[in-house]
Amino acid sequence: MKRDGHIHTPFCPHGSSDPFELYIEKAIANSFEEITFTEHAPLPANFVDPTPEQDSGMDSAQLHNYIEQLQRLKELYKAQIKINIGLEIDYIVGYEAETRQFLNEYGKFLDDAILSVHFLKHDDNYYCIDFSEEVYLHFAEQVGGIQEMYDHYYQTVQMSIQADLGPFKPKRIGHPTLIHKFQLAHSLQIDDKNQIESLFTKMARSGYELDLNSAGLSKPLCKEPYPPLDLVTFAQKIKLPVVFGSDAHTAKDLHQHYSQISQKFKF
Repeated sequence: MKRDGHIHTPFCPHGSSDPFELYIEKAIANSFEEITFTEHAPLPANFVDPTPEQDSGMDSAQLHNYIEQLQRLKELYKAQIKINIGLEIDYIVGYEAETRQFLNEYGKFLDDAILSVHFLKHDDNYYCIDFSEEVYLHFAEQVGGIQEMYDHYYQTVQMSIQADLGPFKPKRIGHPTLIHKFQLAHSLQIDDKNQIESLFTKMARSGYELDLNSAGLSKPLCKEPYPPLDLVTFAQKIKLPVVFGSDAHTAKDLHQHYSQISQKFKF
């Protein structure tokens, strides 16, 4: 079944204004049977977004409108495609209670959701690790090096899997090798295969799904999906469910690299 499980929307403050219908019509034209809109959920009210524009999450005042629009579109297009209402939830160390409260309030409106790590904590400060090459390298310097940064990232993803976020906790882990986004910005060859395989094994045992996120192929300092394709092979070997996600922030990028990836894998 052709499915794209990670799609952003006009409600993304750092995305585009492309309307829902543009994404939906493109998905139908490309014979996709199911899509999930996974807008960045509002960040906890007491969390200070470290990005310059503080635009990492949806405006909380827009959340009801987002849900209502998708409820209408689900019904309108139900004969042509299955549309899931979803969110991409940030796992932020120290804000588990706030995240659990949010999910307890809004989880009942969701058909699907993703749990992702974008923010890493060090010395009581938070860094958006995928914001820029500069932030990425600065964070590595703060924690003692590139290897230490990778270790810190995977430890945080492990924490996200173990965290008690309530009955509506997402069951799909978003782009679990996002730390590779700027991997070509440094000259080190980091061997994190064992860390990733360990992570995937725990995901499989705990009933999670893997977001096979194609966006990394379009990033000039990454040039591979999250996770790399050889690790997708491992995921399928251990029967970890894999869901393709284009992580599109514009209609143009919807289903990006799907053909290339689907030639090797069946979803």
